[in-house]
Amino acid sequence: MEILIASLKHIKYCNVISQNIASSAKVRGTGIALRSPEYIQTKIENNNAVIAIENNEFAGFCYIEIWGHGKYVAHSGLIVSPKFRGKGLAKKIKTLTFNHSKNKYPNAKIFGITTGLPVMKINYELGYKPVTFSELTDDEAFWKGCSTCKNYDVLNRTRREMCLCTGMLYDPNKN
Repeated sequence: MEILIASLKHIKYCNVISQNIASSAKVRGTGIALRSPEYIQTKIENNNAVIAIENNEFAGFCYIEIWGHGKYVAHSGLIVSPKFRGKGLAKKIKTLTFNHSKNKYPNAKIFGITTGLPVMKINYELGYKPVTFSELTDDEAFWKGCSTCKNYDVLNRTRREMCLCTGMLYDPNKN
């Protein structure tokens, strides 16, 4: 299994990554923002993605987004193909994404929002702390990205104070 920072040679996996995100959202029935193959491609092109490959087969993925003029970065789209689940791959992908973020954006606060307990546990082990949404970026483009999530109405009704997701934050100045 290779887990590495995605490069242009991995563009060919964008469709399957997008499909895995969509099918996982449907199966879980929880909030996962959908991402197009084109969107995923931009993350790879900008050196802001981690991919797991085994024998030329897609196994997992996660990407980095920059918000608030570089004050924040978020890890999003963490997905493991069903065939490769239950083997600790998500933690390995998330750990490389986390370390890559700290190296590439050393002063940025790193955050994520999730409804998944396994991701919350991984984040906690990496040093993230649960926070209110007011401690996350106020960048409108980030919150617009939640619009494809089935729980977006909850976020809007509460004026972005609450959702079914849990916000988690790693602050390099406090860790």
